[in-house]
Amino acid sequence: MSRDITVGIDIGTYQIKIVVAERNKQRALPRILGTGYAESKGLRHGYIVNVADVTRSLLIAKKQAEKVSGHQIKKAYLSVGGIGLSSIISTGSVVISRADSEITEEDIEKSIEEAEKNIPEAERINQKIIHTIPIKHRIDNKLVLGRPTDMKGARLESEVLFITALENHVSDLIEAVEDADIEVIDALASPIAASFVTLNKTQKVAGCVLANIGAETVSIVVFENNVPISLEVFPVGGADITNDIALDLKIQPEEAEQVKRGAIISTAYSQKKLEDVIGDRIIDILNLIEAHLKKIGRNGLLPAGIILTGGSAGIGNITDLAKNSLKLPSSVSVLSDKSDRIQDATWAVAYGLCILGLSGENTGSLSNFRGLGRAFKKIKDSITQFLP
Repeated sequence: MSRDITVGIDIGTYQIKIVVAERNKQRALPRILGTGYAESKGLRHGYIVNVADVTRSLLIAKKQAEKVSGHQIKKAYLSVGGIGLSSIISTGSVVISRADSEITEEDIEKSIEEAEKNIPEAERINQKIIHTIPIKHRIDNKLVLGRPTDMKGARLESEVLFITALENHVSDLIEAVEDADIEVIDALASPIAASFVTLNKTQKVAGCVLANIGAETVSIVVFENNVPISLEVFPVGGADITNDIALDLKIQPEEAEQVKRGAIISTAYSQKKLEDVIGDRIIDILNLIEAHLKKIGRNGLLPAGIILTGGSAGIGNITDLAKNSLKLPSSVSVLSDKSDRIQDATWAVAYGLCILGLSGENTGSLSNFRGLGRAFKKIKDSITQFLP
């Protein structure tokens, strides 16, 4: 793959999306050469239940993207999502090693390693750390703004966000992609990838929550001071809204999906009743988000509010409900670079992966946090030895 061309693959519960993009010397964001998509098969709540079905769907999207872009897809960046995705905050501290008390990169690395060791064993079982993100540092119990390199002190403490995923899910994702004859260069948590093209720096610095309402999951990532401080995925989504409409209006799910998106069908129904059905489910989703914000001490304390994205982000009066329920500013995300190839934020994850691919060798060069790195290679190696 050319250094100036990259590919992002987003394997979602509803659709698999592929974006092929190239470096744009006139603009910060890459230019989209082509896209491909296919109905997802073999997934449930973003979790792979049949690898072969996922590969077949991926091959359809791959063929389409190759035809439109004129580029043969051999390598790509991959998103990791689904209900197995979560985050843990842990703290580690070390005594400064140098005689002159100057803090080095080695000290910072050791404090981060200590934070990883301090993760409770119960929260590590079956989980693979896919991102390690330093949130804040303290020198002798005093908060430091930025990295503490070259500063002086007796003890360094680092608070670190570890984003984790179910290890067998990551393995299955890689297997499905490599069975489609695509090498996975690196992987990124879906909510983080989406944030590259749905949030601006002002929002990330002030504090906000990005909520992606997918077909069977709702993923959220909370930003503060321009770094992610929490991530969570809930097993509910747009399909639940569709099912509620189908049950309440006594219509087939296919018709209910059309109704949810504002289409006119032959069945007569009360608009007020429909709004109540949709509103009740949206409130349930918002209550999950509110509970998480309370858990991390950020409810009502994010000045840039909640930004909604995903296939069901624009239904009903969702922004008003979010504003009233969470007591935060609320808006629907706008893709930062629309083109004739992609028109809405449902492509944000795949496009965000392309930004990652053109930014440098790994996630660290993009947003000051480490991706799968050597751990990712070990996962790939452990799978490869069992493949024919």
